[in-house]
Amino acid sequence: VQLQASGGGLVQAGGSLRLSCAASGRTLSSYFMGWFRQAPGNDRERVATIGRYGYYTSYTDSVKGRFTISRDNAKNILYLQMNSLKPEDTAVYYCAARLGSDYDTWGQGTQVTVSS
Repeated sequence: VQLQASGGGLVQAGGSLRLSCAASGRTLSSYFMGWFRQAPGNDRERVATIGRYGYYTSYTDSVKGRFTISRDNAKNILYLQMNSLKPEDTAVYYCAARLGSDYDTWGQGTQVTVSS
């Protein structure tokens, strides 16, 4: 599967963005999916994950209640709705897919910048 992330941009603190990750080459429902982010000087961080049919989701503590991960398997798209954005959410966001235990397929990343 190939992944293409989009939807990043510049937003003021308190604003919202929705990231999308379009998949091609294979049916998205075959994969567990996740969103990750990496800020300059920091390690890559797992932001949110979702099971193959959307019934299972998990979030890192810093985004709980603000971000929502979802998927539309019919359209082969993964989403990340980000509300109440904070400057510390600034990072490059990546979508990723896994069949087994490791995320081994990655999108190219989309920049999210939150100004204070």
